[in-house]
Amino acid sequence: MSKLISINVAAAQTLRCLDGQEVRSGIAKRPVQGPISLKPMGLTGDEQVDLSVHGGLSKAVYAYPQEHYAFWQTVRAQAGAAAWGETLPPGSMGENLTLTGLLESQVWVGDVLRFAAAEVIVSEPRQPCFKFNAVMGFNKAAKLMSESGWCGFYLAVKTGGSLQAGESFELLPGPREVSISELFRARMRR
Repeated sequence: MSKLISINVAAAQTLRCLDGQEVRSGIAKRPVQGPISLKPMGLTGDEQVDLSVHGGLSKAVYAYPQEHYAFWQTVRAQAGAAAWGETLPPGSMGENLTLTGLLESQVWVGDVLRFAAAEVIVSEPRQPCFKFNAVMGFNKAAKLMSESGWCGFYLAVKTGGSLQAGESFELLPGPREVSISELFRARMRR
């Protein structure tokens, strides 16, 4: 069964990159409680800074499978960026929706996720950048995301409404022409 584990938002803030550079970013998402309003441009209380790569109508919401969190906890410890056994809270990948029961290999562009009071459409995979290295705490994080294919996926809002952590959702197949995994691999080869 597919389930929404956590809803995560952030206001834009200064992010210190591993090279010491400071940039504005909304990647530091944190879980929020209660029903959260979902509108065409995303979740109430969430901000994106660089709309050329995050946000907008086709990338209003970013979803990430909770199943990959154990991998990231292990590689952060191996890189010396975290203690062994240190857990990552939901939102640590910069995602708005932490999901379980739906991996990148199981979702296609155009698929719809139907929640109790909202629907979103799968639009494209996330492409990792230097900001992901900063929040993970080591320089090879973006490269590991590229190699693993554990990128998560962006969602456009089909029907606005509200979302609540803990609710189940249904996957409605779209045209099934290109999967998130296939599109991500193609983009990473460029």
